[in-house]
Amino acid sequence: MLLSQLKAPKGANRVRKRVGRGQASGLGKTAGRGGKGQKARSGNMHFEGFEGGQMPLQRRLPKFGFVNVFRRDLEEVQVSRLDALPTGSTVDLAALSAAGLAKGNRDGLVVLGAGELKGAFTVKADRVTAGARAAIEKAGGKVELVPRPSTMGEKAKAARAAERAAIVAARPKAPAAPVKEGKKKQEKRQQ
Repeated sequence: MLLSQLKAPKGANRVRKRVGRGQASGLGKTAGRGGKGQKARSGNMHFEGFEGGQMPLQRRLPKFGFVNVFRRDLEEVQVSRLDALPTGSTVDLAALSAAGLAKGNRDGLVVLGAGELKGAFTVKADRVTAGARAAIEKAGGKVELVPRPSTMGEKAKAARAAERAAIVAARPKAPAAPVKEGKKKQEKRQQ
């Protein structure tokens, strides 16, 4: 069978029923909805999951799990695939996506250690496994880890710390208070 020979089964595609087009059609006036009532009104009960007023399944089931909105998805590349690039070049996410080895739509790059390298490369990645690092350095290349971008919370914390430091630095220094000596020390000094 070919794709051009695929057909919908008999009765799957029907002509749409046109309602509210006069008495002669058999579906005029109330358009097949019967007399008054909730079901006769427009825009009613047509949302997903409606179960006739019964508590719908999506509300009955317990909710669980967590989706971290700050999660970083890293592009995975095996060490052996780096040989497709020119020897001695710098390997990063942009170079890999230009060579068609990575999609380039992720947040960073992780190099995994399956296989061996024939040429030396400078690899700039967010993460490199121990096996991948060994393979790269064995071939005469080097690994540079890209620093993790700071989160909004870390940036705000740093800004607050800098603000506090500036306030403390701007305060005038108070003169040192004279040290009060006890009577015995004063008497000793006078003798």
